[in-house]
Amino acid sequence: MSGSILSSPAIMSNVSVAMKVAVIGSGISGAVCASTLARNGVSVTIFDSGRGPGGRMSQRREVGEDGKELTFDHGAPFFSVTSPDAMALVHEWESRGFVSQWKQAFGSFDCASNKFLGVQQGGDDAKKYVGVPGMNSISKALCNQSGVESMFGTGIAKLEWLEEERLPWLLKDSKGENVGRFDGVVASDKNVVSPRFTQVTGQPPALDLDLIPELATKLQDIPVRPCFSLMLAFKEPLSLMPAKGLSFKNSEILSWAHCDSTKPGRSTDSERWILHSTPGYANSVIAKTGLQKLSSETLNKISEEMFKEFQCSGLVNSLPFLMKAHRWGSAFPAKSIAVEERCLWDRNRNLAICGDFCVSPNVEGAILSGLAAASKLLQASSCL
Repeated sequence: MSGSILSSPAIMSNVSVAMKVAVIGSGISGAVCASTLARNGVSVTIFDSGRGPGGRMSQRREVGEDGKELTFDHGAPFFSVTSPDAMALVHEWESRGFVSQWKQAFGSFDCASNKFLGVQQGGDDAKKYVGVPGMNSISKALCNQSGVESMFGTGIAKLEWLEEERLPWLLKDSKGENVGRFDGVVASDKNVVSPRFTQVTGQPPALDLDLIPELATKLQDIPVRPCFSLMLAFKEPLSLMPAKGLSFKNSEILSWAHCDSTKPGRSTDSERWILHSTPGYANSVIAKTGLQKLSSETLNKISEEMFKEFQCSGLVNSLPFLMKAHRWGSAFPAKSIAVEERCLWDRNRNLAICGDFCVSPNVEGAILSGLAAASKLLQASSCL
């Protein structure tokens, strides 16, 4: 996809009838798509069952023992970009003040030899970017853009296609109430279209996949890598740590750790770390517990096991005053289903499906997929 949409905010300003588009999901892919559509004159409404935007880039808030609020980027810790389209967008976000470069060196630790392996080297393509003051700041800013209406706390349970109507898409919430009619729909939350949603919840996905048989084939199997994140808060800095981010080798439990409080715009009242588990460890837990809501006892056990592995590095010289685990059951796709196209598109119904599961399992993949979905809808709007 070319960068023309990105660089020409008024590209569709000559469209006499504003297209109405519903974007389901306010993660980075949906937010980028909604923002791009709105700046080109499309009327956009975002629906999200959560309390706020962000998806895997959401921010967790906890309260410490002293009553002070603690924040954690417990999903994606940072992102890097290499594509010109994504890079242009990130530079715009930097200029608007809600993205900044995180200039911390990361290293690697080998649990087999119990040794720090040194600091990782990287060029410009290894620059680490973060949202400011939280990873969810990016989606927040995009969802608050002029021309975007955001409906948080509104999950979409049913997408009905009424072919003969002027606005053929009818959306219903979990109570069965109509929440709007639209010319087009963007599904950036894969639960809307994934058969896996039925396997986990017993409920059908919001979109009847019989409507889109060709796309349904691609959506049949999107394997995921589950993960547990552990949020830790310490009163004093971990002075033995040789780097503010570590990847772990030869660990069955931990994949990486990073110091969240060293990011730009974060409070430094405490030192806060995030640990992520290996997919293997997460799968072993899920094999025993299933995907239902975990008990406090189970979450505490996971917290203890992950922290014990962190301690075994010999680099942790104090105990945290806060320790909480979170499960990401299906957030990390293990397969890309539309690498060339960057999104799935049904031109007969003005339906786009986008997300990191289309391009690559990272933030840049989600950005590129959101841009591609916007491009498809803008082309369709020129035909109205």
